[in-house]
Amino acid sequence: KVPVLILSFFQHALNSGIRRYHVAPVLCQRAKVAMSHFEPNEHINYEKLEKNINIVRKRLDRPLTLSEKIVYGHLDDPAKQEIERGKTYLRLRPDRVAMQDATAQMAMLQFISSGLPKVAVPSTIHCDHLIEAQSGGEKDLRRAKDINQEVYNFLATAGAKYGVGFWKPGSGIIHQIILENYSYPGVMLIGTDSHTPNGGGLGGICIGVGGADAVDVMAGIPWELKCPKVIGVKLTGKLSGWSSPKDVILKVAGILTVKGGTGAIIEYHGPGVDSISCTGMATICNMGAEIGATTSVFPYNARMKKYLGKTGRADIAALADEFQQHLVPDSGCQYDQVIEINLSELKPHINGPFTPDLAHPVSDIGAVAEKEGWPVDIRVGLIGSCTNSSYEDMGRSAAVAKQALAHGLKCKSKFTITPGSEQIRATIERDGYAQVLRDVGGLVLANACGPCIGQWDRKDIKKGEKNTIVTSYNRNFTGRNDANPETHAFVTSPEIVTALSIAGTLKFNPETDYLTGADGKKFKLEAPDADELPKLEFDPGQDTYQYPPKDGSGQHVDVSPTSQRLQLLEPFDKWDGKDLEDMLILIKVKGKCTTDHISAAGPWLKFRGHLDNISNNLLIGAINIENGKANSVRNALTQEFGPVPDTARYYKKMGVKWAVIGDENYGEGSSREHAALEPRHLGGRVIITKSFARIHETNLKKQGLLPLTFADPADYNKIHPVDKLSIVGLADFTPGKPLKCIIKHPNGSQETILLNHTFNESQIEWFQAGSALNRMKELQQKSS
Repeated sequence: KVPVLILSFFQHALNSGIRRYHVAPVLCQRAKVAMSHFEPNEHINYEKLEKNINIVRKRLDRPLTLSEKIVYGHLDDPAKQEIERGKTYLRLRPDRVAMQDATAQMAMLQFISSGLPKVAVPSTIHCDHLIEAQSGGEKDLRRAKDINQEVYNFLATAGAKYGVGFWKPGSGIIHQIILENYSYPGVMLIGTDSHTPNGGGLGGICIGVGGADAVDVMAGIPWELKCPKVIGVKLTGKLSGWSSPKDVILKVAGILTVKGGTGAIIEYHGPGVDSISCTGMATICNMGAEIGATTSVFPYNARMKKYLGKTGRADIAALADEFQQHLVPDSGCQYDQVIEINLSELKPHINGPFTPDLAHPVSDIGAVAEKEGWPVDIRVGLIGSCTNSSYEDMGRSAAVAKQALAHGLKCKSKFTITPGSEQIRATIERDGYAQVLRDVGGLVLANACGPCIGQWDRKDIKKGEKNTIVTSYNRNFTGRNDANPETHAFVTSPEIVTALSIAGTLKFNPETDYLTGADGKKFKLEAPDADELPKLEFDPGQDTYQYPPKDGSGQHVDVSPTSQRLQLLEPFDKWDGKDLEDMLILIKVKGKCTTDHISAAGPWLKFRGHLDNISNNLLIGAINIENGKANSVRNALTQEFGPVPDTARYYKKMGVKWAVIGDENYGEGSSREHAALEPRHLGGRVIITKSFARIHETNLKKQGLLPLTFADPADYNKIHPVDKLSIVGLADFTPGKPLKCIIKHPNGSQETILLNHTFNESQIEWFQAGSALNRMKELQQKSS
């Protein structure tokens, strides 16, 4: 058989006319290259990817984009699956799952509820969200371990029992660890965090989802995704000077806005790609979540190969070299939309405040801020986060800091640094970057998300005090970083944050403006230059990984019935087969409503494993159109105004179903499925909006709610908070057919509007069963 295989192998090489192989090493690599060091028995399966791609290419008879190759290469049934961009639902087989600790709690609680003994694909848990920034790295980590001991123990034991790898607190941010250890060209990875697309910087299709989606994959069930459109971003020219990879996505966000990428994969291509480091490409993909994109991806190239080698995965790079034709787009492939950016002309950008798509060149921001009445004095500069915490990021920031120190200057603003992983922390300590950043006035925080997600015990201002901060983070919604709605947060690159923190004002443009040194002499900062990877090998730092045992059946997972942090899940009620009649409107939301508005983070993170407790934050940040206030709605049964969660609980107690009316791009932001679990838990049945963000819409469906959109967006104005709503026609609930909504006004008049939906047949079954998890258990019972 071996000679026949070798002959066939040579024939394939000759027929391709593209590449030649050294047979023995390639055959060996194809058989044995592990997906990661932590799972030596789980191998990369490029052969299956290649086989599926060839089946689909023959069917579609056209060149394929890179996104299509990887997505269609993971189809459950490539020969029969209906494929139409933006319309059909695909059934996919992802390679692995990753979960951060805040979302992993609910995901693992749902997996426990499924009754399955072990995960079907390699999966990991990463403890990065529950560490509050307060005093500095070591102290904050010790405090977090003490406060969150119950949750960490639950996640560690659940991981051990069900075969999930566990990254302990202090390991670093999930997306940096994935880039260092788990992402690779051609992988399909889903993660319970909206910034999972970070892994696209290493050529993977990495998609943020809710916990219920992760449970599907961990259970071995094909995962459903609407066939994405593909937006091509052609990069020409070369980055130089103060311009950075962050400026690419800040520019794209300004072009596409927070909803312009919805339902699409952003695929970067063109000659400019090769001027960007692998971690720089990850930065761009990471923040693609802010434009609503399903994910973002770059083609495999020499910069990725270099990064794989430096992170101990040269064997994966060698294998990717052999399959490179499947890890880049076909010549002549067609995109649904094309944006072209000349990197040579790209200027440093800063986006904000209050939304990540409000783009400004750094040269203009001072004047714009003064005109708009935004504070120009910078109170705090913060670098790091999952978006910008690479070795190169830290090096470029340190290069700016060194120049200030050489002239006797320190930061005028407070300044914090968040390493992305224990490996990054240990390496920047060894190479002196961390000390330089301390010397300029910085405080090095724990290897965690920290202020980026609201885990920040900020003491320098009072709540309600108008102020400005600049960050290298990805998201700057109102109150996100410090729970202060008057904090004007701006997003930019780490080096620009550092320069602005030294100057202390938004009015400083490092490309043209001068600083005054301690000697009274003026000087101009030079554009930073730093190595993309360390000259020596990375210092791995402390070992923070817990392998799951080969047999976890004897492991015990504790969930105390009196716990305030964890709560086992009860199944949601099934649909009763009737129309939803005379629903009250809990709230009609005015304007932007992100998942931060629906289910706040910050101090609420501690309840992410306890559905009833966290439901006390339901929609407390949303603005009620009736009175222009947050967390104040009219109780239609008592006519008294009160908090949103309290009103929802009252309706539930009285057996009254309710609905929410929303505006554009409802549920943008984080992947947190709590924003869907909470309304379901408190008696909600329908969410009607002008449009939804992708992840949130799916999360609502998974929990048995009806996410519906106005067939005519102007009908948003026909519904008033005092109306009653009936959704009729549910007995004939079918894909593609609108549902009717009867609006009953207090004066007795009625009108009927049409509501669209994107349910397919299996998703309708989720609704009928009460949730996707209920449906999974029904199917298991039938099978057994």
